[in-house]
Amino acid sequence: MAKAKKEEKKGDRLRNAPVSGLATQRLDAWLGRNDKTIFPFFCILTVLFSLILFNARVSEGGDDATYIKAGYDYSKNFTTYYFSFNAPGYPMFLCLPIKLFGLNLLLLKFLSVIFYFFGFYFLYKALRGRIRNVIFYPAMFILAVNAYAQYYASQTYNEAFYMFFQGLFFFVFFKLEDAINEQGESVKLHWKAWLQMGLLLFILAFVKNVAIIAVPAVALYFLFTRRFVSAGLACASYLAIRIPFEGIKRMIWGNISQFSAQGDILKLRDPYDRSKGYEDMAGYFGRLFDNINIYLGKRFWEILGFFGKDPAVDDSSKAQYAFLAKIILLILVGVFVALVIRRKNKSLLMITLYSLAMLFISFFALQARWDQPRIIIIFLPFLVILILYACLSLFERFSPGDLIYIVFVLILAASTVTSAFKHTGDNLPNLSKNLRGDAYAGYTPDWVNFLKMSRWCADSLPKDTYVASRKAPMSFIYGKGKEFFPVYRVLAYDTVTRQSNPDSVLAIFKRNKVTHIMLASIRIDPVHNSGNIINTMNNILEPIVRKYPDKVVLIHQEGESEPTELYEIKP
Repeated sequence: MAKAKKEEKKGDRLRNAPVSGLATQRLDAWLGRNDKTIFPFFCILTVLFSLILFNARVSEGGDDATYIKAGYDYSKNFTTYYFSFNAPGYPMFLCLPIKLFGLNLLLLKFLSVIFYFFGFYFLYKALRGRIRNVIFYPAMFILAVNAYAQYYASQTYNEAFYMFFQGLFFFVFFKLEDAINEQGESVKLHWKAWLQMGLLLFILAFVKNVAIIAVPAVALYFLFTRRFVSAGLACASYLAIRIPFEGIKRMIWGNISQFSAQGDILKLRDPYDRSKGYEDMAGYFGRLFDNINIYLGKRFWEILGFFGKDPAVDDSSKAQYAFLAKIILLILVGVFVALVIRRKNKSLLMITLYSLAMLFISFFALQARWDQPRIIIIFLPFLVILILYACLSLFERFSPGDLIYIVFVLILAASTVTSAFKHTGDNLPNLSKNLRGDAYAGYTPDWVNFLKMSRWCADSLPKDTYVASRKAPMSFIYGKGKEFFPVYRVLAYDTVTRQSNPDSVLAIFKRNKVTHIMLASIRIDPVHNSGNIINTMNNILEPIVRKYPDKVVLIHQEGESEPTELYEIKP
């Protein structure tokens, strides 16, 4: 009896959809009948593509190495170290396997793959039966095989970790939603579920700072669906976890905000040049529109396989990206307005509110120069679901619109699969070499020389030496745990010369006991050796050499082409 009632409710959810075309109706029914086969097949696909697209290297971006370094610091000094460069949740977790097994890069990456798999699993369980099958199954298939999503599955960025808790959050949220629909808003009946949701909202914000916006998004969802008690409980459940944690944090780590360091960087017009000052309100809105063009007009389509990797950005392509971004933005806003007015599919309403809120805060806060696909990869399944929903709503209103929709879905799936196999072909040879012990296979020569120099410093320099490195966390990992002095921007910046003030930077080095400087030839264009390099360290070292030619001495070089040089600072 209970099973029949559950199936009836599931049918009611699926009927919250536009009038169907015959072909999509039949496909809906076929997919529903075969879910017991499709679900394990999708799980196998997720694992298979995680393995064949497994990346055994540290990313050149550096943030993944930063998380590992922070996890290591937590493992050594948990009560005296607090990571505030980004949200601290992921490094706090990493300290556990690092404490138990040391700096085992492959282990940390496999843990990330496990989180990605269970994120897929819980999201599938959360959304199944709540969205039409012809929308839900294509979106989950794309998530299972997508090359970009699977790239981050095996990286130690926090995306896979976050997606696990994101999937778990939606799973718990919709279970609570069902219970409220059946039994009302009684706090007494649902207090455990509310605490679970509050805990997950806290964890989301503790893993990614921007996810703090999920709390008002959930409250807004309950306001739109006219459940005002639940709106208040959504905020109260989060605060019931956050407030005690803040008290514990203050007792252990003092009055440190998790948003302090990252927040200060985000306020700057240029994160690498403080002399340009802080952003004004017009600048933040400029970021918003620039990021909409970048992520919705370029990166999203790149993730789906329609553009090549890192396409050249000329004036015409910028216009193309802006056009595509406007289309997607209109779709997202149109879907949101339609769902608010009609309120027929509450599950889609929640997905839309969550996605729009997270996209808005990300695009508004982040400088457009970052331009990284991982900013929106966590929203991939939701963006695909909302776009497919809008297309299905439109196409099913005329004949043979349902067939056009099916062709559109097949094109999306084919593009995603083609991209995945292309990345697989590029990845497998390097993965094979990495697993056989070649830690540098897959890197370009500039990075090979930089990482070999990091290893040389660990093997050949005295333990009390302290080497300045432009990518200190990467040097730390490939240097077998040797500490390096981090340099993120030009030190003691002189606004006239646009380089370091030599006396000031030498004073900084002396105060921090820096003994050596690594001068690398890291490409600006990661694909081609154009001769243009990241010159932060050059702008630090050159004024010193010019004013004090005997102050630094070259003691070692790795590589002839695109070399990395090591200079010793004389007393």
